[in-house]
Amino acid sequence: MPERYHIHTVPTPARFRRVGKFGTADWREDCSRCKNCVKVRCVYDLYRSEAAYNRDAAAPVEPIFECKSCLSCVQGCTKGLLSLTLNPAFLALGDTYWRPDIIATTWDQAESGRIPVSGAGYRGPFSGPGFDSMWTDMSEIVRPTRDGIHGREYISTSVDIGSKPMRLDFDATGALKNGASLLEVPMPGILDAAPWGDPSEAIVQARVRAAAALRTLAVVPARYLPAVAVEQRRCVVPLFGLPGTRSTANMSPAEANLAQVRMAEILDGPNTFSTANELWGHDRRLLVSVRLPLRPDAAQRAQELYEGGISIIHLCADHQGRELGAERPRFIKDVLREIHGALVKHGVRDEVTLIAGGGIALAEHMAKAVICGADLVGVDIPLLVALGCRVCAGGHASGCPARIQEEEVAYAAQRMVNLMGAWHSQLIEVLGAMGIREVRRLRGEVGRAMFLEDLERDAFKELVRTA
Repeated sequence: MPERYHIHTVPTPARFRRVGKFGTADWREDCSRCKNCVKVRCVYDLYRSEAAYNRDAAAPVEPIFECKSCLSCVQGCTKGLLSLTLNPAFLALGDTYWRPDIIATTWDQAESGRIPVSGAGYRGPFSGPGFDSMWTDMSEIVRPTRDGIHGREYISTSVDIGSKPMRLDFDATGALKNGASLLEVPMPGILDAAPWGDPSEAIVQARVRAAAALRTLAVVPARYLPAVAVEQRRCVVPLFGLPGTRSTANMSPAEANLAQVRMAEILDGPNTFSTANELWGHDRRLLVSVRLPLRPDAAQRAQELYEGGISIIHLCADHQGRELGAERPRFIKDVLREIHGALVKHGVRDEVTLIAGGGIALAEHMAKAVICGADLVGVDIPLLVALGCRVCAGGHASGCPARIQEEEVAYAAQRMVNLMGAWHSQLIEVLGAMGIREVRRLRGEVGRAMFLEDLERDAFKELVRTA
């Protein structure tokens, strides 16, 4: 595999105590002390680990919930004293969108850097809200070509950020007048800041270091830019327009450090276009993105931004992927389809780069967002989950229970790299199963997916007519 498509992962054990899902209930008073105890034969040595964890005889026995749910001890106990139990603390993780299984899967990927595999298969519901209501085309698995699923060709996961001109114009000397200013990243994802803010400067530095290792971009508040090492600033996207941020008009080019960055981002507001012009005044080649909150008028505002000269739009939903300020908020996939379709209808789709942010929780969400019309996604909360975050949305008055704000930069950066490495491998698997050799071709390919709402409408439209 070419170097630019390969992510070097290193197994990085967690420094926080994980919240396990399964444990075993043991009715010891009926134990016959047989010599062939299933506890001694545990494949994962769970019972020995629990005994070591519960050394204090005076303290109540507490399961550590590291059971792998193989059920060999439950089935092998001659007196049937063992049973599987669910950890209530595990069920309390996250919220209705960031489910406990998503958090546990993210922890596993951040530790190993590999695709999570479950021999038990998928045991969840067939459909659900959000991205769970769409299914991708996997026809190449059951009907592979002569080259197999992946074939002899490499699968390209790189995408371009910036405007691609619809035509080429040359001056009298034959030189190209409207040369495209494009930035290529090796996977359709950038490392974004969490919606409720970064817990510490160390996390910001870790995100920048991870972006440098991944050869992608990291969005950070502009006030952190001077503290970033010069060799890493090409991977930084300073975000302007946050409360307390100085205007670019009051900054010298040296102070703003815009000469070392390739892209900057502005929080959408009444001064969006003037701020963009100030940034271009420092460097006309600078790519400027507008961070657009996903409100009900986002499609109309995206069109206004394009007409005003903005070619990169970063759509930001809430942390569950929903519209902001709507009575009946839509999910980000539906808004993406609307905005993508409008740009295609006006014949300007290739002149705009859409970045989807909010609700991107799993690797499959990256592929599904691209299918719905995004060029790439912004990964935010999963980067914190990789460090032990339980998606409390900053709701702990006493601080983060996982204490992620105290993590070392090198450790946090490697966990982020491992997570994105696992996501990258899963993206290649999805593209190979769909028979697509380049992720750019996946953008807007809604014909390669099925949507629950469309299927229900087609299946029951006659009943609706007669009702």
